[in-house]
Amino acid sequence: MLAAIRTHLVSLSGNARGVASMSAAMAVFIMNDALVKQVSTELPAAQLIVVRGLMALALILAVVRQMGVLKRINEAFNQRVLVRAWVEASATMLYLVSLFNLPIANATAINLATPVFVVLAAAFWLKERVNWLRWLVVVLGFIGVLLVIQPHEAGFNHYSLLALVATALYALRDMITRGIPARIPSILITLSTAIAVTLLAAIWSLIQGWQMPSLGALWRLLAAACCLSLGYYLIIDSMRHGDMSFVAPFRYSGLVFAVAIGYWVWGDWPNHVAWFGIGLLILSGMALLKEQRLLKSAADS
Repeated sequence: MLAAIRTHLVSLSGNARGVASMSAAMAVFIMNDALVKQVSTELPAAQLIVVRGLMALALILAVVRQMGVLKRINEAFNQRVLVRAWVEASATMLYLVSLFNLPIANATAINLATPVFVVLAAAFWLKERVNWLRWLVVVLGFIGVLLVIQPHEAGFNHYSLLALVATALYALRDMITRGIPARIPSILITLSTAIAVTLLAAIWSLIQGWQMPSLGALWRLLAAACCLSLGYYLIIDSMRHGDMSFVAPFRYSGLVFAVAIGYWVWGDWPNHVAWFGIGLLILSGMALLKEQRLLKSAADS
């Protein structure tokens, strides 16, 4: 499956590939979140992350072997790759702690501010040209997110700071991804990330404790591991292709997937204000795609 997806992505180029990878990553990450949310009622959070992580590692290693890059596995421990992995692992743990102590809408609102940090970093760190339309799309996209989740002031407390730090770390992770040498296969970066997240969760599990999982929980965690592994690969691929200021706002597409899965699994349906926010997200994405087509037409003429 991953080979087929990789073949399709290779057929794309630049921003088109970055957008396709980012949108697909958001879809599978939301499916992972839904599965983990179901299992979290049965198992301690740290334990389910470890079990899911071990399953993901087995899947990723199988793909590494199939792709013929097992002999290059030492590149998964390249200094930049390791730094990226531990930044992501730290961000994941901080976000989970905040999520357990904040309403999910509030934590999600903060987490979906990642594109703002990414575009700021792209402009001031990478010196990437960010035009007025991309700045506008980031702002409108975040407003759309707030309209959909409609967080309440009472839900924000000192744990909000942890979520904000996690969001900044996710943006830093994306910056580091951009700087990893192109010769290192994305699947090996994926492997390094999975190892770091699993190890950090294992340490956390020593505090939380373990309990016997049901067969149903294990099946859900296996499905979540598949989604997580694919999501890791796709998010890395998205950050290695195209302009970061163009690709980053498509992270907001995750909210659309979250609404769809929320209705399908839990019967949650957005109100009128939320639908207006979803409309803003869709229009933001369409505006960027329109800009890309205009730029391509100008370059070809």
